Amino acid sequence: MDVLVRAVNAALFVSHGIRRDTDITLHLCGGPGPDRRIWFNGETLSGVRPDERSIAGQIKAILKRPVPPIGVLDEVTQGIFDMGGGLAETLTEWHDEGFSIHILDAEGDAIETLDRKENLGFILSDHLPFSETDKQQISEFIKISLGKKWLQGHACITIIQHTLDV
Repeated sequence: MDVLVRAVNAALFVSHGIRRDTDITLHLCGGPGPDRRIWFNGETLSGVRPDERSIAGQIKAILKRPVPPIGVLDEVTQGIFDMGGGLAETLTEWHDEGFSIHILDAEGDAIETLDRKENLGFILSDHLPFSETDKQQISEFIKISLGKKWLQGHACITIIQHTLDV
C-alpha cells in the first residue's frame, strides 16, 4: 500500500494544490480476483489531502468494493475512478487517446530527450521488475532512463515531474 500511496502523492500534489494536467492509474493485478485499476484524475480530483493516510483510506475503501467489469468507469468520489482491467486495457486506452507511451528503463534514452509537446504516458513498475507478460505488452514503447540506479517509484515520478516542469 505504501508504494501506491507515495506514487499518487508524488504524481498529483504540489505545495497548496493539485497538478490538474496529471493523472495516475494504479494497477492492482497481484491478488485474488480480477485485475483492477484505480484512476486518479488530476483535472477533477477533489476532497483528497496529500497525506498518506488520507490517500490510503481512499484506496482501501475502493478495495472493499466489487471490481467493476472491464469498460465500466465507476466514479467512487470526485476524480477517483474504479475500473476493471490491467495494463493491456490502459495501454489500449492511451493509444486510442493519442498518448506517447514511455517505459522507465535504465537502458533507455535520457529523459531530457522527451518531446514535451505530446501527451505523455509513463509506465513504471512497483518494487519488483516487470513480469514477462508485462515486458511483452510494453516491448514496443519508447524506453526512457532516469539513470542507471533502480529508484523507488515515487522518486521516479518526482524526477519526471521536475523534468517536465523545467
